[in-house]
Amino acid sequence: MKRILTALLLLAAVLVAQQPAHAHARLPIRGADISSLAKSEAYGGVYRDARGRRGDALRILSQAGLNYIRLKVWVNPADGYNTKTQVLAVARRAKAQGMKLLVDFHYSDTWADPGKQFKPAAWEALPFERLTRAVYDHTYDVLNALRRQGTTADMVQIGNEINGGLLWPDGSNANWPNTAALLNAGFDAAKRVSRSTKVVLHLANGGDNGLYRWWFDNANTHGIRYDVIGLSYYGYWHGTLEAFQANINDVATRYRRPVVVVETAYPFTTADDDAWENIITSPEPYPGYQATPEGQSAMLTRVADIVRAVPDGLGLGLFTWEATWTGVKGNGWDPADPTTGNGWENQALFDYDDRALPAMKVLGHL
Repeated sequence: MKRILTALLLLAAVLVAQQPAHAHARLPIRGADISSLAKSEAYGGVYRDARGRRGDALRILSQAGLNYIRLKVWVNPADGYNTKTQVLAVARRAKAQGMKLLVDFHYSDTWADPGKQFKPAAWEALPFERLTRAVYDHTYDVLNALRRQGTTADMVQIGNEINGGLLWPDGSNANWPNTAALLNAGFDAAKRVSRSTKVVLHLANGGDNGLYRWWFDNANTHGIRYDVIGLSYYGYWHGTLEAFQANINDVATRYRRPVVVVETAYPFTTADDDAWENIITSPEPYPGYQATPEGQSAMLTRVADIVRAVPDGLGLGLFTWEATWTGVKGNGWDPADPTTGNGWENQALFDYDDRALPAMKVLGHL
């Protein structure tokens, strides 16, 4: 009997050793930004599972193991998309699939990122005190509408890639007290709706530790309130995987906050599907990771493994950006110009036959 027990213990040890590193540490957040979905569907976008069966994109994502979606909000965009209306509708569908929700406020009528943080047209002439109130009211309005329909946001970003602040010039971090007032207005609105909603502050350039230390040191000095640090990390833009790992480990432990990669992605092909040049065209955008379905899966796995390894369990997970932004005519990047394409379809989680790519299932089980 003793020999049998010993043999069984040895067999168990071998089986454990053969399991992938993430098998016993599934990430709490396995997410996708699907902000483009509502417009895609309105213009005829189709989504299929890996076997080619047509279905609801949210159900396909959920069945693959994803458990979180991210939706951006603009104030008054030219095309009428990415507003409260679409957020409410898609959130209802996501929650019905058992998924959680991250709401990403851009506080603009169009894209907000490190190079541009344009005020919404309706807020342009507001004095600073009323601008701060507008941030509060807009944030409260969207989040309270979600709560009232039974789909309370689980996380919320107060601003998008706010390396240089938000709502320029008033909220530029050339004036940190103003930046703090605007961000805290959003924080207060979110917490008034739901104390359990986690507030994220999101920077780009996830491999730049100097940026993150400078920014969050100033945030602490000026009393900016937040729960979670969000990062964008695209390996072809934001430095090496090693630099990203060093930065995310440092900020989590230095500021004692959980961290989440709210944007990452990788191409599965160099081909184009909408006659609008893709943003990433290299056959190997990051050394050792080709622009293939296998390369896409491998890169997402590597980013996930880095997040999983953040000390003290502070790594929450990741979102792949615009997973449903396929090459659908009319669903371009410029809300004021319906002739534009998106330049991103080769980084979606659906291929050019509208089928779920292998990376979707990989992400769902990380």
